[in-house]
Amino acid sequence: MTPRAATAVKPQAPPIDPVTLAVIQNGLRQVANEMDLVQEKTSFSPIVSEALDRANGLYRPDTGAVITQGETGLPIFVGAMQETTRAVIEHFKGDLHPGDIVLINDPYLGGSHLMDTKLVTPFFYRGKLWCFLSNAAHWADIGGVVPGGFTTASTEIHQEGLRIPPVKLYVQDKLARDILNLVLANIRVPEERIGDIHAQVGALKVGMRRLTALLDRYGVETVDAVIDELDARSERQMRSHIEQVPDGDYTFTTYLDSDGVRDGKLRVQLEMTVKGTDIHFDLSRSSPPCKGPLNSVWAQTKTAIYVGIKHVFPDVPINAGCFEPLHIKKPEGTFLYAEYPKPVAGCASEVSQRIMEAVFGVMGKAIPERMFAAPFGTSGNFSLGGHDPETKRRYVMYFFSGGGYGATWNEDGLSNGASSIGIARTAPIELLEQRYPILVEEYALRPDSGGAGQYRGGLGVTYRCRLLRGEGTASFLMDHALTGPHGLRGGQPGGMTQIRMSCGRRLSTPKHFSKGEGFELTAGDWIEVNTPGGGGYGVPTKRDPERIARDVRRGYLAAQKSQMKKVRGIGRMQKSRVTRASGKHR
Repeated sequence: MTPRAATAVKPQAPPIDPVTLAVIQNGLRQVANEMDLVQEKTSFSPIVSEALDRANGLYRPDTGAVITQGETGLPIFVGAMQETTRAVIEHFKGDLHPGDIVLINDPYLGGSHLMDTKLVTPFFYRGKLWCFLSNAAHWADIGGVVPGGFTTASTEIHQEGLRIPPVKLYVQDKLARDILNLVLANIRVPEERIGDIHAQVGALKVGMRRLTALLDRYGVETVDAVIDELDARSERQMRSHIEQVPDGDYTFTTYLDSDGVRDGKLRVQLEMTVKGTDIHFDLSRSSPPCKGPLNSVWAQTKTAIYVGIKHVFPDVPINAGCFEPLHIKKPEGTFLYAEYPKPVAGCASEVSQRIMEAVFGVMGKAIPERMFAAPFGTSGNFSLGGHDPETKRRYVMYFFSGGGYGATWNEDGLSNGASSIGIARTAPIELLEQRYPILVEEYALRPDSGGAGQYRGGLGVTYRCRLLRGEGTASFLMDHALTGPHGLRGGQPGGMTQIRMSCGRRLSTPKHFSKGEGFELTAGDWIEVNTPGGGGYGVPTKRDPERIARDVRRGYLAAQKSQMKKVRGIGRMQKSRVTRASGKHR
């Protein structure tokens, strides 16, 4: 017999010691965290510098898969920025060089709504492409028919603002001024945008310097090996959690109020199959594509499921490995798989949260003892744009607000929490009053908005904003005005969104309850918004009377008798205890 040719055997990499693994893991995180910090501290617009509506991360050079993301970046950008980076890789097909920075916001290429604008740059180490650095920032305006971009009546993407395919904003460190001028010419407040762009570029440059130092110290082979090991560990950890979920098929359905154009709820129906250490998700029975801007692109739909599962298993580190056990069927033919030219202004802030709510719902059926009732589930997008006669400048104010989180098996829900798609916070009222011609007359917790239960849902908020001078145009893109966030194990739904306004000194509410655009305000007119509370957990009659008394004392309940109506069946002795306790502290 003729002997077979010898086959070269690739030497196995030596095992990584735990100390080196931990140091490099934290080093990579620190790179992304410092990028977040640079972007935050140097951005011009409050939505980035104060509300932290941004993210930074490192991504693999071949697939765009996430290596790590900054810990203070919005989680909802995780999957979307993977898809954006992948789209850039596929678009340029290797025609990217040191110093190139790509600008993109196209929703159909891994984006979300047009206001979420990304910069992507290749990182070369010693002449070889090693990874991509990407970041995102919510620009307060991107053109379109509505100041702030959150149109609720658009029927195609072109009405929503400037759509940017992958273009080189910097070519080998040289700014492409024609591209920049084109972008700024289509934005209402270009002086803010140029500042935010420089902040994004600065964050990328800091990231490249920090990565260079990390690779200089530990070497490419070692860092590559650590990244592979971290992916594998995240996958194993996620699988270990899934293994504790009983095998089976689970279904949950939730609804969006409307698409902003046509009346009628939009159904989000999630079917989940758990088998061993894998979970399969199917949204294909959801509503068909809608006419208004509540369609969701594939990147956002997929990301919403990722982030929903991360809420359930928060200890699994974010990298490509943690998503491996999650298998998501493309919901083609539904409003959760938007294709050109479908409008998508509400996909990231509203539709994604309803998808996450469906994830919480199916997991609540599978492992109710470990789950929580639904959070408030809306970003409460409120935009106000106009001209300030005092400063003689145009302005666009974008504002989002908090709401109540769902209760758990042993505790009441968090009040006035950040939306479940991120950790973005409401911009300080004092800063908004300084920058824009408004007065916020009230900002307070909203009594009676938490869903009743053995453990109460967290409270939403109430705020009232008055225009002091000039004229303004207001728009709202919110949700949960027709159905409250669901309770769990007998808990009641949370309170619902309510909007009231004075336009030309006439009281009105949006036709679509939680959505509307083009409301003209003059000096003295006001907007009042009540955000939802979280769902309750457990049967309300089992609530500890001392907790009820405490809620009354703190003003969380508008009236004691209203709570008594919610807690039907409570015994006379318990009622007496509540009366005595609440009366003592008045």
